[in-house]
Amino acid sequence: MSYRVAVRALCEFTAKVGDLDLRFTPSPTAQEGIEGHRRVVARRAAGYESEITLEGDCQGLRVRGRADGYDPAANRLEEIKTHRGDLARQPDNHRQLHWAQAKVYAWLLCQVRQLPSIEVALVYLDVDSDKQTLISQHYSAAQLQSFFEAQCQCFLAWAQSQEQRLVARNEGLQALTFPYPAFRQGQRQLAETLYKAVSTGRCLLAQASTGIGKTLGTLFPLLKAMVPQRLDKLFFLTAKTPGRALALDALGQIHAATPQPALRTLELIARDKACEHPDKACHGESCPLAKGFYDRLPAARQAAAARPILDRAVLREVGLAHQVCPYYLGQEMARWVDVVVADYNYYFDAHAMLFGLAQLNQWRIAVLVDEAHNLVERGRAMYSATLDQGQLRALRRSKPQGLVSALDRLNRQWNALFKTQQAAYQASEQLPEAFVRALQQCIGLIQERLNERPSEVDPQVLQFFYQALQFSRVAELFDEHFLFDISLRQGAGKQRLASLCLRNVTPARLLAPRMRAARSVTLFSATLSPRRFYTDLLGMPADTAWLEVAAPFRAEQLQVRIASQVSTRYHARQASLAPITALIAEQYQRLPGNYLAFFSSFEYLQQVASLLAAQHPGIPLWTQAPGMDEAARQAFLERFVADGQGVGFAVLGGAFGEGVDLPGTRLIGAFVATLGLPQVNPINEQFKQRLGRQFGAGFDYAYLYPGVRKVIQAAGRVIRGDQDRGVLVLIDERFAEPRVQQMFPTWWQLAGD
Repeated sequence: MSYRVAVRALCEFTAKVGDLDLRFTPSPTAQEGIEGHRRVVARRAAGYESEITLEGDCQGLRVRGRADGYDPAANRLEEIKTHRGDLARQPDNHRQLHWAQAKVYAWLLCQVRQLPSIEVALVYLDVDSDKQTLISQHYSAAQLQSFFEAQCQCFLAWAQSQEQRLVARNEGLQALTFPYPAFRQGQRQLAETLYKAVSTGRCLLAQASTGIGKTLGTLFPLLKAMVPQRLDKLFFLTAKTPGRALALDALGQIHAATPQPALRTLELIARDKACEHPDKACHGESCPLAKGFYDRLPAARQAAAARPILDRAVLREVGLAHQVCPYYLGQEMARWVDVVVADYNYYFDAHAMLFGLAQLNQWRIAVLVDEAHNLVERGRAMYSATLDQGQLRALRRSKPQGLVSALDRLNRQWNALFKTQQAAYQASEQLPEAFVRALQQCIGLIQERLNERPSEVDPQVLQFFYQALQFSRVAELFDEHFLFDISLRQGAGKQRLASLCLRNVTPARLLAPRMRAARSVTLFSATLSPRRFYTDLLGMPADTAWLEVAAPFRAEQLQVRIASQVSTRYHARQASLAPITALIAEQYQRLPGNYLAFFSSFEYLQQVASLLAAQHPGIPLWTQAPGMDEAARQAFLERFVADGQGVGFAVLGGAFGEGVDLPGTRLIGAFVATLGLPQVNPINEQFKQRLGRQFGAGFDYAYLYPGVRKVIQAAGRVIRGDQDRGVLVLIDERFAEPRVQQMFPTWWQLAGD
């Protein structure tokens, strides 16, 4: 056997015991940790060595990692950890894990440098106070060797089973065949191009319409590439739940149609959706699934490893059977699976778990990004933060113990930001430094309270704390790709209140390292045009390949009409109601069936729906409502039965504008009564200015491209398969403009008015 494991992964497997306990958190950010390490190293004497690469073997197990630091003069190996708050309140099992890592590194250093003994030290740096705490013990090399071999013995049985599984997995993947007799039109081209991209270590942007089987067409070639490209993991990332379901279904097909390839797949979901006890905190004194978590984890991990697809239901079943938290069982299993299906934020967010694990364990990975047009807005959201003064005001009224003066000071700084502001909205390219410092003081005080009496912290304080922490962390990233803005509103007693926002405009700088860290990242969607818009905003490497897969549909399947005599601009809304109503009624009477009608707002939608109901009461209709929950959305879609009749009214860019599959006669047509442009408002105007300065096409980047993309996504609900037939009516004079039409799918054939 020749199984490789990182020092940290080895120790997390063997040295974690007792309760799951998240009270000594939140820990410093990755950037704060890096800066903290640098500060500690900078204070050491000349000759101090940092980031020392070490490795060693035990019965065929190769253990490797980088020790934080070694002082040859003192013969002291240091494991540096950053923290916040009172170190005395650190749980014992956290400290035990740190000692385990330090002692393993110490043995590897003794071995390579033939040292008879060594001092081993844990160095804790409080990132807020900059105070260092050094705790050390002296060990002989023999003691450290014995400890190292004991850890390896604990891990060896698992490593051997992993090694055997990987051998079987690789054999199965090499023999893997496509689960259907033939590829669909365009699917083979997508699969072959993706295989070449990962083989050459390039990223890929693939525009491919619905109907070619993109999910299977991207997963299959990466599975075939795992062995020759020595990939450790595949990450399939989605924006929404339906995308995860499609990926799990495709992997299920691969399992069902081929000899068992010993492949192991994991679905990760958000903590609030997986939590069995949402009313309890994540520690052993509160939650029964956190108490003794690490003591019961080995058996739960063994049971989970026997299941080829660890989706949400299976994780819950295994977790509850072994009385461990299903969410954190999933986090543990991410280390021991081949394919992970998860939301974008698990890889692209600032504190993304999958990205962190890949860096820590030096995994060789390939990433698939489903419906990748969503990554622009999601990327911006991941690196933005908002604070509302109304929340601070309510918090001050409650007078939380020990925080009153700090909150008052913060409020004064907050008021100073808009003292002379007259307009309701104001944007700046400068970070409010004094405000951020006052905010960080509040964060530090709340952190102390959390560490001292975690069970006594008011939920209102906790909610503010996490929002403030996010704001502070985004402030660390602030540069020319961000905006700071202040939005004013009238509070009770005519007092002005301000919402503060740090908005990311261009996420490219923050996403680019994630793109570079993978062997290959493939972004695929039916709408990735124009190419430069996505490469510019998402930080794709310069050598990223481009593929546009020809649609499998024929022009005669979709009748596309442009109603250019109607304007849906805001000032013309009232005049447009009657013509739009007439267009819908005329088309419905000509060919009764199920239709979707898309509008720019709920108000506009309701106006047309009311007029249609009054003038044509015989046409069944149903409408999307603001804030529909999952059950209400499902009920809306269930109205679209095969051979049914009626018109569903929806908002463009909302829940029914993409990711909805209504094949055959469940949907025979769509009306789009808007160009889809984002609302003209001060925020979007700021985006236009900034993007114009950066890319020379501010209106296109801020308004036109995002708008027309939503139209094409909505139109894509009509034709879902080779046999579908339908009609698309685009209602607005601007649809006749050449620059808009050049963004349409090439297979569309336009009719006149």
